[in-house]
Amino acid sequence: MNFDVVIIGGGMVGLSLANQLIERKITNNIIVLDKEKELGKHSSGLNSGVLHAGLYYEPDSLKARVCVSGATRLKKWIKERNLPINECGKVIVPQREELDSQLDILYNRGKSNGAKVEMIDENELNKIAPEALSSSGRALWSPNTVVVKSKLVLNTLENELIQKNVKIVLHQNNWKVNIRKRMITLNNGDEINYSHLINCAGLQADKVARLFGVGRKYILFPFKGLYWSLKRDSKIRINTNVYPVPDLNVPFLGVHFTPTADDNPTVNIGPTATPALGRENYRGFESLEFFSSIRNLSLLANQYLLNKGGFRKYVHEQYLLTFKPIMIQSAQQLIPRIRYDDVELSNKVGIRSQLFNTETQRLEDDFLCLEGPDSTHVMNAISPAFTASFTLADLIIDNIRFNF
Repeated sequence: MNFDVVIIGGGMVGLSLANQLIERKITNNIIVLDKEKELGKHSSGLNSGVLHAGLYYEPDSLKARVCVSGATRLKKWIKERNLPINECGKVIVPQREELDSQLDILYNRGKSNGAKVEMIDENELNKIAPEALSSSGRALWSPNTVVVKSKLVLNTLENELIQKNVKIVLHQNNWKVNIRKRMITLNNGDEINYSHLINCAGLQADKVARLFGVGRKYILFPFKGLYWSLKRDSKIRINTNVYPVPDLNVPFLGVHFTPTADDNPTVNIGPTATPALGRENYRGFESLEFFSSIRNLSLLANQYLLNKGGFRKYVHEQYLLTFKPIMIQSAQQLIPRIRYDDVELSNKVGIRSQLFNTETQRLEDDFLCLEGPDSTHVMNAISPAFTASFTLADLIIDNIRFNF
């Protein structure tokens, strides 16, 4: 079997690449390989469903370049297919008065990135989110932030690509590559030849890259995101996203409230960002990953967070949020009326694949694409990769030298 492009990983970025290769009439001779029995088992199907508006990202970063356009395009695509969408917007409130100045930074970033954002006072905040509290009386309002059903979006795109004759082969957890011959051997022994390979393997992207001799200075740190949710019988009503002012020095947003895109929305709280001790350790214990995860966590603590004076703060603000009483204390900084009995642990769990650069001793905060032999490796495809997927796919394609 001969293909112009093979894509490793059937998440939102991988499928968007296939879609844009077809839309731009570059090729439709594409095969997508995924190791699971169905798509959406990991980040793309387990994220919060928030399509971000582009407020957080440093101007001129890759995230900033693709977020606003990507969100606009994906929202249009979702509406054209009558998929569920909750156009509820988002407020960002300072949970402590000393964080108020961060609102100005986020406001300026949003404006620079082309996002629609407004600075609002306490009266306007009370109209939009009556339960929310701003410690300073100010908040940011992002009317273009929406929430979607991420797995439904992914599966809809999957079905459309199949109708366009893209071949999607699942349960490929043991394929092998011959780089010189540009050939992949599938689990069953079938051989496929390719002109170009694109690695969008998410939680496994660094491992795939190393097969091509690429990205050896990077290590993937998986962080587990646990969610809580408001009970159905809670008297607290939250109709918009309520976010705290984030610590812009670390890539975690803290406890926040997100209504779902269901007809009768629930409200998710979280996620946390705790070391996962395994790339796919959603519920239990991955013995094969445990020791490497402990080593990586030690590296992270000693060489990144500790150096920035932030490890103890991180442990307090993220790791301890897995304990319900501490999570409630943090949530009360945003929603003062929330109580222990209002909240229950959700069955929703996600894992964020955060890349660590062993040379700079820092977590990579932006998207990263590396070139390999007849291959492109999409690394660190973290938020807002789902939001920006179509525009991010175009940016990746623009930088590939195809030879077919």
